[in-house]
Amino acid sequence: MKSLLVSGLALTLALGGTALAQTPATHEPASVQAGTYAVDPGHTQVGWRVSHMGFSNYNGGFSDVSGNLVLDPKNPAAAKLSVKIPVASVTTTSAKLTGELKGDQWLDSGKFPDMTFVSTKVAPAGKDKAKVTGDLTLHGVTKPVTLDVTFVGAGTNPLNKKYTVGFTATGTLKRSDFGVKTYLPLIGDDLHLAIEGAFERQD
Repeated sequence: MKSLLVSGLALTLALGGTALAQTPATHEPASVQAGTYAVDPGHTQVGWRVSHMGFSNYNGGFSDVSGNLVLDPKNPAAAKLSVKIPVASVTTTSAKLTGELKGDQWLDSGKFPDMTFVSTKVAPAGKDKAKVTGDLTLHGVTKPVTLDVTFVGAGTNPLNKKYTVGFTATGTLKRSDFGVKTYLPLIGDDLHLAIEGAFERQD
């Protein structure tokens, strides 16, 4: 029994040492690998927030994001981003509300199954920041939206060995601009987005 415990402890320490020995993520944008990246849907989160009658801020989210990012740290303004979000993935802490949001009074996921964003301009705004403007299509309407993007980090994922880069993005749009006007002005018109995006290098 003692030998088994010693062997188990040795293995645990060895595995821990291996994990600790992994190269940490870099936070220097200039050192990021150029290439084409695909969204890592399991680690990408799209959150939203809207005023609930002025009493509180109500939060929800979307999942199952897909898309691509073309990135060259030597020419950040040339970056290209295209993402797709299934509208039926919307979720809240209320099952009743989640169902209503998928319905035709709100997002109408049956008629408009996807929300998309395709970048049209990337304007660097400092060492690790950029303003990314693109065409957002929601509820059958396409409008320009600008996101404030901040580089988080990049490096090889020690679990799946894929080179990964991550960003945080925030932005605000008016849902009425996209034809979603239910309960205005009781429910706020400003829809605040908070996105945590992870992308894995494909080439």
